[in-house]
Amino acid sequence: MSNLFITKPVHAEPHVVAGEEVELARSLDWRHLIMLGIGAVIGAGIFVITGTAAAEHAGPAIILSFVFAGLACAFAALSYAELSAMIPVSGSAYSYTYSTLGESAAWFVGWSLVLEYLFAASTVAVGWAGYTLSFLDQFGMHLPSVLREAPFTFKHDALVVTGAWFNLPAVLIIGAIAMLCYRGIKESATVNAVIVAMKVLVVLAVVIFGAHYVTPANWHPFIPANEGPGIYGWSGVFRGASIVFFAYIGFDAVSTAAQEVKNPQRDMPIGILGSLFICTLLYILMAAVLTGMLPYKLLDTAEPVATALAAHPSLNWLKTLAELAAIAGLSTVILVMMMGQPRIFFAMAHDGLMPKVLGKVHPKYKTPHRATIIVAIIAAVMAALLPISLLGDVVSMGTLVAFATVSAGVLILRYTQPELKRSFRVPLAHVICPLGVLCCLGLIYIMPVRNWLLLLGWTVIGFIVYFSYGYKHSKLRKALKS
Repeated sequence: MSNLFITKPVHAEPHVVAGEEVELARSLDWRHLIMLGIGAVIGAGIFVITGTAAAEHAGPAIILSFVFAGLACAFAALSYAELSAMIPVSGSAYSYTYSTLGESAAWFVGWSLVLEYLFAASTVAVGWAGYTLSFLDQFGMHLPSVLREAPFTFKHDALVVTGAWFNLPAVLIIGAIAMLCYRGIKESATVNAVIVAMKVLVVLAVVIFGAHYVTPANWHPFIPANEGPGIYGWSGVFRGASIVFFAYIGFDAVSTAAQEVKNPQRDMPIGILGSLFICTLLYILMAAVLTGMLPYKLLDTAEPVATALAAHPSLNWLKTLAELAAIAGLSTVILVMMMGQPRIFFAMAHDGLMPKVLGKVHPKYKTPHRATIIVAIIAAVMAALLPISLLGDVVSMGTLVAFATVSAGVLILRYTQPELKRSFRVPLAHVICPLGVLCCLGLIYIMPVRNWLLLLGWTVIGFIVYFSYGYKHSKLRKALKS
């Protein structure tokens, strides 16, 4: 059993794959990181999930759901800031767990991150396709029905055939973003920054102009009477928090870029905590305005922002901008997800737990190009063929697992290696870190049994892969034996 919990040294060592040292290009600063965080977080949460969570679970108290989710994320974000500054490598929570809890725990977290990034990219690509097709339909540009959706869908928990061939727009957006990620992280970050600036301006416009149409009566009762487990009342508020946590997966993605940051000791804490503060504030403001503009039960649509604006004809000009911002916003979420996943594969390949091909770096662009191609192919196939929407909560579970282990890892390193240089330290770590663990585990606990079963099945598959390949090829285990 002790072999399953061997830990790596806590330092950023060179990446060696197939006997050749490889390195990613250091070209990012804190401004890029903040924009990456906002790019990943301001997307599906504001433009899709907010309305559903308010209508079905929390009512106007969805504002509190974002406060609680943001607070849980803040505890974890402080831990991410300390570890990413101390261990500036690709791999994020996977790499940190390898240095604190050991190899098998790191594999579990890394495999959970694979679930998080791959399915998040595919799910958001399907959402992007829906928004884009709806927008184009307004101008008489119609795609054949057989190319608009997946060939399968779920109805009443049963898999049914739709008659479609595949979701072409979802495949196209993944292919376009994969080409950008292939060329370089600085180019990807620059494109992301431009789009982020556009969508943040639209979000602020919705908040400012929509505030004039807020009816305070729509906020009463602020917490609707409970109608069952997770349906309104305080249980609904916390269930809403577990759902909107899907929006916060971007903070893990920021830390995957640590090995490509010019000054990670300074820039990683600024990027992670800065983007968290900005995103949480925007979410709370948007939730308040949407639930004030329209009764919360009417927000249960695929595009709640457009629905709220459509209820006020004088804001039709803003509705079109909001739809464009949603398309742009979902694009940047896919971009950051597809930047993060190849870098986690890159770190796992460096450790021998994944095949060497995933650890190759392009000689010119200095990106994990082969991992990027493989991730794009898998994500495109899933987005084209599978009904992935039901996996949104499971993506949240993967994120919460990562956040909980990172919070625990900070405290473990404080005891096991107190001498390590820490350019950023979590304040009141003995309070903040346990709160981070408890908040994340609490949000996992209230999720439906179906999600637990899906996560269990994914974990079983992961450990079959680990024991059939990763355990045998682990570079750390080979080094200890020699």
